[in-house]
Amino acid sequence: MSQERPIYVTRPYLPPLESFVPMLEEIWENQILTNCGPFHQKFETALREHLGVEHIALFANGTIALVVALQALRITGEVITTPFSFVATAHSLLWNGIKPVFVDIDPETLNLDPERIEVAITPHTTAILPVHCYGTPCDVANIGRIADLYNLRVIYDAAHAFGVRHQGQSLLRHGDLSVLSFHATKIFHTFEGGAIVCPDEKTKQRIDHLKNFGFADEVTVVAPGINGKLNEVSSAFGLLSLEHLHLAQARRQAIDARYRRELAEIPGIRLISIRAGAEHNHPHFPILIGPEYPLSRDALNLEMRAHGIITRRYFYPLISNMPMYRNLPSASPANLPVANEIALKVLCLPIYPELSDADQTRIIGLVRDAGRAGRAEKNGTAQN
Repeated sequence: MSQERPIYVTRPYLPPLESFVPMLEEIWENQILTNCGPFHQKFETALREHLGVEHIALFANGTIALVVALQALRITGEVITTPFSFVATAHSLLWNGIKPVFVDIDPETLNLDPERIEVAITPHTTAILPVHCYGTPCDVANIGRIADLYNLRVIYDAAHAFGVRHQGQSLLRHGDLSVLSFHATKIFHTFEGGAIVCPDEKTKQRIDHLKNFGFADEVTVVAPGINGKLNEVSSAFGLLSLEHLHLAQARRQAIDARYRRELAEIPGIRLISIRAGAEHNHPHFPILIGPEYPLSRDALNLEMRAHGIITRRYFYPLISNMPMYRNLPSASPANLPVANEIALKVLCLPIYPELSDADQTRIIGLVRDAGRAGRAEKNGTAQN
């Protein structure tokens, strides 16, 4: 392992501490720590305006938000979803007693393939749970068409899609609900947190009841709810972070652009294209390692780590290959050839606002040099 300071795949962006201290002092003064206090209310309003959505409900984390979103729409039976995501996507279904049905992904966007969705629908299917993978918009038009045709609900796992705009409007407006994560690894975070974007006041009211034990007022419980509320410290931090987000995003965009310029011509390295008509948010920088590159994905991952560059095979293994899912008929590798192939090729490189130009130069150089060394070794072996 390199003795140099490690460069991690991501680091949380933190606004100036001196700007946060007065907010903490206010919390200490009013002694309201949770239960939708003043910072919670201000943050909710600021988020609606920033994201361009009508209604949003804040949560303690994105996983609880997913669980509650399914409860809010009373989803049962089978739900079609992707195997290429973080485990919380499918876990939220199991926690609700719902059977996940995995379908394959599009080889270009790495999102659910709409052509596969329709084939997987059965009389037990009640909803579709797609993921905007790496912030790339799903084919929302075709997914919406299929949902309308078969009378299905659509809940988007938008954990990667904070601030993404598609064809001039917020991507979060699509589907019945969109679920956000504000985990510390995300481009926008509240230490831990999440949210559900919903289309109307009635749905938001049900969601707000469900996240607070089902209480409608002090003595009336209207649903078997859970404790999913976002606290005041996290709400205040989120409110402050929104003020600095444009600076963080500008830096992410610059890092993404440089990676694309300098890695595009390396044989065997494939980059994920940014879809036309989308304003991307650059949450990750995945590359796909093909057979033309002389090292395997895992070998490159180990080589990078040996030099202190902590890359991540994100998402590997597939959800469908995990013990609690692999016996499902839809989890068969024969049913998911693209997802299984991508999971063996993908490697995410470091991207975060404080990544220096010098550190990015090291990362790019290692990817390039490892490829050159591997090709020279292969050529030498072939000559011998």
